[in-house]
Amino acid sequence: MEHQNKSNEWIDWSKAIPATPEIYASLTNGKQAKPMVTVNIPDGADMNDGLPSKPTEPIDVMDLAFKQFDSTKGLFTVMPGNDWLQQAAMRPVPQMLFSEFWHEGELCILFADTNTGKSILAVQIADSISRGVHIPGFKLDARAQKVVYFDFELFDKQFEARYSRNYTQHYAFSPNMHRAEINPDADIPARYPTFEEYLSYSLEKTVTDTGARILVIDNLTYLRSETERAADAMPLMKELKALKLRYNLSILALAHTPKRDGTKAMNRNDLQGSKALINFCDSSFCIGESNCDKSMRYLKQIKARNTEVVYDSNNVCLCRIEKPHNFLQFTHTGYGKEHEHLKDAKERSREAVEEMVRRLAEENPDWSYRDIAVEAGISKTTVGRILKGDDE
Repeated sequence: MEHQNKSNEWIDWSKAIPATPEIYASLTNGKQAKPMVTVNIPDGADMNDGLPSKPTEPIDVMDLAFKQFDSTKGLFTVMPGNDWLQQAAMRPVPQMLFSEFWHEGELCILFADTNTGKSILAVQIADSISRGVHIPGFKLDARAQKVVYFDFELFDKQFEARYSRNYTQHYAFSPNMHRAEINPDADIPARYPTFEEYLSYSLEKTVTDTGARILVIDNLTYLRSETERAADAMPLMKELKALKLRYNLSILALAHTPKRDGTKAMNRNDLQGSKALINFCDSSFCIGESNCDKSMRYLKQIKARNTEVVYDSNNVCLCRIEKPHNFLQFTHTGYGKEHEHLKDAKERSREAVEEMVRRLAEENPDWSYRDIAVEAGISKTTVGRILKGDDE
């Protein structure tokens, strides 16, 4: 079926599918190109996914699309609230990818300190989605689909060590699971002024070539060498968000935390470059290390848009890092309160005193225990206990 718009250009509506947001994409181009509607449907997807089986009111898709076309005001699209609701009703309901922590269509940030298991959990989530099988203790509503894991942390032998038994009996990943790492022999074409620009192009090319709609980026620091300042983090987040909207992606991006006080609960300020990164992402969660058991970790929601925050300080998910056979993983063990896993303030104070004593002794090798005690404001006996303990 064809329809003539106000620009006297003809649109083929036979390919328009109400369940996808691409139906409107061509209408915003005006006279730049003939607005022929094309739709990207993932392999194996039901073209009616997300549509109500018995809508309460019939929706005129073509009429609604042209309403949006006529409502474009420069940077803005302005429509009545009811029209926005009708448009949203034609799109699929976002499915859970990793319980309430991450949903389809979201740019989600997972952050934690070094050596807490970010990459371990991220690979486990990617493997779960690629198979369409939930991680025990967590929910997965989405169907099995292709995933690309951009690994900027491990080289292939390190990856093999984690997913094998002493480099033999390798774990069998799903064919949907793809891993990408930087090719050290690749030359940067002259038309790309910087490495970051060529990296961005390569990310997008991987998306278009593989057809994947789930991306895991490990980690954000590699995409931009400076993410701690808001001015450096903002362009990166805008770029990822644009890529997400352009290809209808779900992105899980890993990030580090600066050195933090282990006596305090984790919050959005613990994310490196926190303000810009948190403001631009759709959801975020973090991994904390338990002070009670060094193999124990807890997961806590920091930001959510498609759901309420379920896993807050009073209800963190408890996990243990284990390798039962040939797959390093987080094993869900229950729930708890975050304060139960934080460092005691007295313990933290003691650690600070010990660190100061060692620093004074190192910087002033000729000082006696008494000299160090006077400078640190503690007894000579305490200084002796700390330094003698280091020598034993």
